[in-house]
Amino acid sequence: MRVAVTMEQCWHRVPGGTARAALAQVRALQGTGAVDLVGVAARHAGPPPAPWVPPVPVCQLRLPTRLLYTTWHHLRWPDPQQATGPVDVVHALGMAVPPRRAPLVVTVHDLDFLHEPAMYTRWGRHFFAGFVRCTRDDADLVLCSSVTTRDDCLAHGFPADRLRVVPLGVEQVAATPEARVGARAWLGTDRPFVLWVGTAEPRKNLATLVRAFRALGRDDLDLVLVGPTGWKEDVDALVAPIRDRVRLTGFVERDRLDALYAEAAVLCFPSLREGFGFPVLEAMVQGTPVVTSAGTSTEEVAGGAAVLVDPRDADTVAGGMAAVLDDPDRAAALADAGRARAATFTWERTARLTLDAYGEVAGRAA
Repeated sequence: MRVAVTMEQCWHRVPGGTARAALAQVRALQGTGAVDLVGVAARHAGPPPAPWVPPVPVCQLRLPTRLLYTTWHHLRWPDPQQATGPVDVVHALGMAVPPRRAPLVVTVHDLDFLHEPAMYTRWGRHFFAGFVRCTRDDADLVLCSSVTTRDDCLAHGFPADRLRVVPLGVEQVAATPEARVGARAWLGTDRPFVLWVGTAEPRKNLATLVRAFRALGRDDLDLVLVGPTGWKEDVDALVAPIRDRVRLTGFVERDRLDALYAEAAVLCFPSLREGFGFPVLEAMVQGTPVVTSAGTSTEEVAGGAAVLVDPRDADTVAGGMAAVLDDPDRAAALADAGRARAATFTWERTARLTLDAYGEVAGRAA
């Protein structure tokens, strides 16, 4: 079976979790040997930065990114097969949905923009509206990263018979002692620290995290914020009152990030809404206790192996962190439970469920 997969998200200014998921899923699918994958993207002068280079050949259409996205969502043109040649299935791994000229599968990570439109730029709201419309109208199957996302799709009018839950995976690799020592030296502190990982944008709820960190009232603890700047969030202003205790790292490569997870006293991830929540599982792989949001997909992913808090209440978030920081026995129990929980999220399972979806839509077309 030959499948075209959209890889344009790898060229985005902030590729984020969508690109990470796409790259890992493509590698896992390749590992099965059951499918011939070809990438499709807009016109570019060169490849994306090294961490985001697709592991499959990528065929480029003639239009640049924004114009391609606009014509895909509003004119339903051009067909990816103009670049890739004939395929059995097209899989939109990001939020740009090509026209349906072959059986179409679309992955949906979240519909947050329908709940909090003010948190997004004008262009983002326009783009996401097209994504929802085209997915709901044209996709043969919609692969949801979590039950939470599936339920949100149902609530917004997606046909139930076209929805499938396909959880994402996590790399099961523990940071080495050498990497942990190196990460500490690079970070420049020997103090214990609270870690947060993500793209800085409003739904990540950094303002509440900072207030909660201040409410702990501890001067022996740092706050490490890892990830690129996104949109509508002034991180420097948020951390100004405690700037001497905050480390802003920007984007961090995978090996060093795993070591930072392993060195952290706790991961605090009080996101308002997620489609999945990679940082929760990545911290668990490294045996790091997790504090995260109740009532979101991160609660679903954590599966009882994390401290759950109300993400809109800074005092509750602070209490969740203190419950881990002040109780070594509880921290150790969470570390063990987290490792066991993370072990159930494999990319091999993601690939198997994705192949099932390809077979289903290709079989209908036959």
